[in-house]
Amino acid sequence: MRAPRFLPAGDAALLVELNSLGDVLALFQVAGAALLPGVTDLVPAARTLLVQFQPVQVASQAVVRWLQQCLTRASGAVDPSNGGERQVDIPVRYIGEDLDEVAERLGLDRTEVIERHTGSDFQAAFAGFAPGFVYLTGGDPCFLGLPRRASPRTRVPAGSVAAAGEFSAVYPSDSPGGWQLLGVTSARMWDLSRAAPALVQPGYRVRFRDLDKPSVCISLPEETALSSGQSAAAPVAAERAAPDEDPSVVKLEVRRAGVQTLFQDLGRPGLTGMGVACSGALDRTAARQANQLVGNKAGAVVLEHALGGLELVCHGQAVLAITGGQAPVVLTTASGVRLPAAAQRALTVTDGQILRIGQVRAGVRCYVAVRGGWAAAPVLGSCATDVLAGIGPAPIRAGDILAVGQGTELASPALDAAGAAPDASGGRDFAGRWDRADSLPQAGDEVTLDVVLGPRQDWFEPSALDLLLSQEWLVTPQSNRVGMRLSGAGALTRRKTQELPSEGTVIGAIQVPASGQPVLFLADHPLTGGYPVIAVVCSRHLDRLAQIPVGARLRFRPDK
Repeated sequence: MRAPRFLPAGDAALLVELNSLGDVLALFQVAGAALLPGVTDLVPAARTLLVQFQPVQVASQAVVRWLQQCLTRASGAVDPSNGGERQVDIPVRYIGEDLDEVAERLGLDRTEVIERHTGSDFQAAFAGFAPGFVYLTGGDPCFLGLPRRASPRTRVPAGSVAAAGEFSAVYPSDSPGGWQLLGVTSARMWDLSRAAPALVQPGYRVRFRDLDKPSVCISLPEETALSSGQSAAAPVAAERAAPDEDPSVVKLEVRRAGVQTLFQDLGRPGLTGMGVACSGALDRTAARQANQLVGNKAGAVVLEHALGGLELVCHGQAVLAITGGQAPVVLTTASGVRLPAAAQRALTVTDGQILRIGQVRAGVRCYVAVRGGWAAAPVLGSCATDVLAGIGPAPIRAGDILAVGQGTELASPALDAAGAAPDASGGRDFAGRWDRADSLPQAGDEVTLDVVLGPRQDWFEPSALDLLLSQEWLVTPQSNRVGMRLSGAGALTRRKTQELPSEGTVIGAIQVPASGQPVLFLADHPLTGGYPVIAVVCSRHLDRLAQIPVGARLRFRPDK
């Protein structure tokens, strides 16, 4: 029996490695019942518990001591196959693409594989990968050790019933995946129209039922069943709200939305039990600054706009501010007369005036705040748009009418005479204190990022660690809010080639797939991952990641 290992996952998280899933669940129960102040989230996985914390509130050494105390109180491993009282029956048609291959690997025929998969209960152990994706343990022992596919599929259809390692699961939405596909279900695993969006939650018992057996007849409740021809991936984004017809409500009409414009706030922490990551604004400092300039609370909803091209027409009078990437800001009257305007300060925009953000010259993302906040519809308590999970308000399009909130997001009582929210020093222009334009990178620039090695640096050859820190890494066009795909002249080679059981991941994690070319996770990263993380970007440089363009070159520097 190996002693628990406490592995750094950056400077704001620890990965506790234990001997079994039962040990993980026991520690998760004890730690979750008495969280240490400063600890923000716990993410259980197959053999690990990811513990996230605020370094400004609590030191990592104190977190380790607290976890050691929790381990002494976790009297014994929780039996992950011992299901709870709530049982969910999932109807399955066993027509999966990998069924024959799985049967051959197990030395069984198709019928025997189906009988064994439906012959016993599973226990919902933990959530991860995507909202509604729950790892199911238990079942017939013949499935233990079933490997992932050598080459993952780029698209696994929603409703696919799959198995890999010691787990079974149902894909709640279309997504990439490397598990072995056994069948398909019509059950909606994730649906925000339900009071409890996840059909299966940790602690539930699950039983798969073969619909091709004459004796099996399952009647799913209407809210969990799919109608004919409907995708198993129920819509998860908030419906686009109709424009408020109240003439007293200030609105901004979107003439051009640019490449990508999203509603964002500071995210939805604390929902990892449903497989929901925090998400939120990539450059949180810029989002907070924009809100502070117009007198909002720091976490009020902003527009996150990539690369430039956003054009807004004001209907009424509003106070806006633009921060983040370096881009020209143009304010004109309806007749085209240009008015004074600049980023990094509050702007009063009156009826009929047009505000434009030009092409971003340095950095990537601009943030637009409006006094009173944007009146977006929250999803699971936040207006953040998570592009991987598909949760949150729909992306903004040309023709949309964006309403301004009615003051619930205000932080200060009044504007100064020029229409701006004063800062603590009495000035309304934050240039000099907030302006980071001089340091924002452009394509071709070299950007140095501080990293903490681990948690899985021991999975790599020593030469790979040297290469990670000595080689330039190009940011490729296959980059988005989920992560930046990097390309280097040399690939990072692994010392351990076995499969890594899925474990929690964090923003800034540098995950290395089989190709050896790393992926640097951003805000919409999957909650768990099955590739080793060689290092994690320090929290002080996370905002910088939001402003690194395609074509920039990264260097990683070990934190001291």
